[in-house]
Amino acid sequence: MTLFTSSREKRLWLWAIAVLVTIFSTLFVGQPLIRLLSDQNVRAVIFLLVMILIGAAIVMHALKTKPGKIELALLLGIVAVYTMFFLRLGMLERSHLMEYSVLAIFIHMALIERASQEHKILKPALLAFVFTLIIGVLDECIQLFLPGRVFDPIDIQFNGLAALLAIGSRVALQWVRKKLNKN
Repeated sequence: MTLFTSSREKRLWLWAIAVLVTIFSTLFVGQPLIRLLSDQNVRAVIFLLVMILIGAAIVMHALKTKPGKIELALLLGIVAVYTMFFLRLGMLERSHLMEYSVLAIFIHMALIERASQEHKILKPALLAFVFTLIIGVLDECIQLFLPGRVFDPIDIQFNGLAALLAIGSRVALQWVRKKLNKN
């Protein structure tokens, strides 16, 4: 018996693990990173790069799925919400938003892929949210034992919010696509 149901599922879980390793590695390199990110010019460059990556991801998604006008409008609305959150949050909260959104999407996609291979997965979106939230709680709990790091329940809320936004956006896009295909 293999652990994965398909090569796609394996790839998605490996990407999720890569994101997870990246998140946990910041526990140990976080302080030097914070000092580097205190420079407004560095922050501006990072913001610009993230926006370019988001734009590239949207274009790639659009080319792959050929969204209709309604889907495209929803996708642009989601980008607008993320951009507003990104602009209003401090640098550390921004990193939580990015990290946990990406992690939640990979977990959700892996669970959906597993379910598509005739494995019973109840509520993949809810399960992906719970997994991501547990990882966020673990991330904060580890900080209790690290010098220079602080356990912060608000960070847990940001992790959960990021997962909820990402999975909710993905579910909304799927729902719109399904509704448009029925009509």
